[in-house]
Amino acid sequence: MKDKYIVSSAPHMHDKTTIPNVMWNVVIALSPALVFAVYYWGIRSLVLTLLGALTAVLTEALIQKLRKVPVSVADGSAFLTGMLLSYNINPGAPWWLPVMGSVFAIAVGKQVFGGLGNNPVNPALLGRAFLLASWPTLMTSGWLKPKTGNLSGLNDLDAIATNLQDLSPKAYALVTGATPLKVVQSLRDSSFVASVNANAGEGVDIANRIFTNITEMASLKNLFWGNIGGCIGEVSAFALLLGAAYLLYKNIIEWRIPLFYIGTVFVLTFLFGPLKGSGYSMMLPFFHIFSGGLMLGAFFMATDYTTTPLSKNGRIIFAIGCGVLTVVIRLVGGYPEGVSYSILFMNVMTPLIDRFTIPKAFGRIKK
Repeated sequence: MKDKYIVSSAPHMHDKTTIPNVMWNVVIALSPALVFAVYYWGIRSLVLTLLGALTAVLTEALIQKLRKVPVSVADGSAFLTGMLLSYNINPGAPWWLPVMGSVFAIAVGKQVFGGLGNNPVNPALLGRAFLLASWPTLMTSGWLKPKTGNLSGLNDLDAIATNLQDLSPKAYALVTGATPLKVVQSLRDSSFVASVNANAGEGVDIANRIFTNITEMASLKNLFWGNIGGCIGEVSAFALLLGAAYLLYKNIIEWRIPLFYIGTVFVLTFLFGPLKGSGYSMMLPFFHIFSGGLMLGAFFMATDYTTTPLSKNGRIIFAIGCGVLTVVIRLVGGYPEGVSYSILFMNVMTPLIDRFTIPKAFGRIKK
């Protein structure tokens, strides 16, 4: 019997990696963050996360039925999208918010382009952008105080707040009712700083006192462990690092995007973070790394296979772009957080990055 030669497109070598394997492993890696969220805010965090994840699964199944294509919700991609969407919502949000976000993320961010592998941007981040544009108040207020800390993450908040209540009501409201990034953003507003210090009296620099406290080691520990206010899946840097270590060990994500993304934020906040009115601290870059959604974005959203460049150099450019945009939005923008929008913007730039970074085929003649 003659040998049969089969001609097929690349790749010609395969490992045992499958879509369900990747997706469900990422869900496992995200689980420590959910455990911490339940500890800090109670069962409500779990309920909102499950609502978002299950809604995403049902939405995908329904649309695939209507499209008359195979229902593939068992692969875990829809569940993961809904979970990530819920992780970007604060635990005090109404129950229907993750539901609406997941429907939009799956229907508009994924299925309208043909399903898994065809979406140009991260569906979960697109869902978050939709919620932020539609219900900005619900997305940026109503933060719940964690079980063992406070919203702003300030160390020894009680002593500071007692003094501030008498000296400056504005400063008191800031340190007791804002998340860490919002506190630092307010301290970059020269008119706010002037007003706060004027209320306190001559020679009293309340703004610098708050800034010094929020960037000292004790307050950074609150950021690292999660004793702060924030969204469900972003508060504990420790929990997210546990999950990231698992994904790196399983070779599901690679190191370039997280390293260059976080590294870019570190360098730029070290060089340009101390703006007028905010004071200066050598620990400021660590504040920006541990606060907000940087850890969640760098390890779990910017590493999405479909929406990131194919080449190694392309992924480095992508990550640096995310870092630059995040810092620009945080330091000079009108919004305290820039992770989501930076990744979405770089998702759109991915085809252009691929065009200039994918190696040319060997022996190709340029016309």
